Amino acid sequence: MTTPNPIAVEAVDLVKIYGTGENAVQALRHVNVAFERGKFTAIMGPSGSGKSTLMHTLAGLDSATGGRILLDGADITTMNDKQLTLLRRHKIGFIFQSFNLLPMFTAEQNILMPLTLAGEKPDRQWFDMLVDTLGLRERLGHRPNELSGGQQQRVAIARALIGKPSVIFADEPTGNLDSVSSAEVLSFLKRSVKELGQTIIMVTHDAVAASYADRAIVFADGQIVADVEHPSADQMSELLMQERRRATLNLSEGVPQPPAPAMPDAGIQR
Repeated sequence: MTTPNPIAVEAVDLVKIYGTGENAVQALRHVNVAFERGKFTAIMGPSGSGKSTLMHTLAGLDSATGGRILLDGADITTMNDKQLTLLRRHKIGFIFQSFNLLPMFTAEQNILMPLTLAGEKPDRQWFDMLVDTLGLRERLGHRPNELSGGQQQRVAIARALIGKPSVIFADEPTGNLDSVSSAEVLSFLKRSVKELGQTIIMVTHDAVAASYADRAIVFADGQIVADVEHPSADQMSELLMQERRRATLNLSEGVPQPPAPAMPDAGIQR
């Protein structure tokens, strides 16, 4: 029997409610889930299912209404804004759909930006390994507008990895990419887990993207409705279609959907 890896982040009886009174929407309904170190996990679900709320709450970008979130064993629900900003800066890496690169800086400067802002010196051996693994060696002097979408996202991945975070949260990382660039980026994410020992939690609507993960969770109505090891694209597509049909039925019957949360400082923009 395989011994499970240590836990990187865990939600315990997690609740998130938007609004009050009759307008209250329960986006997360007593969620209990743990994510192992050194694993690539995809979170899927129809629009309004709560998948993005779960990721934002796990990352300390949105506050929990109830329950606990343990990251590296520390309960982040008890932290103040300053502590959360430092946590995101030192323990968490972010990969966004829109890349979020700074246009006036080169690829190398963008990769090193989290360390520059924190006043820390880069581990050059780690930097070289990331650059070579992601195939960016010949692009380090280029600015974002001189890079393809796939190359920009690879720079964003290197930026997320440069500080050796405990966990990386990826929010629809292939949402703005064509199929070839998407496959390239997903392969790099998978390699960063297998070869570099990273922990990645990815929100995606794409069943093919989820098939690159070691594990896929399907979210609906603020709860986990499926938890699949070694997912296939066909399997995840069918599960997602089932939940989309159910969500559409709920919507037609007037069941409210949770609003998108505001996004505070991710700890890399100061």
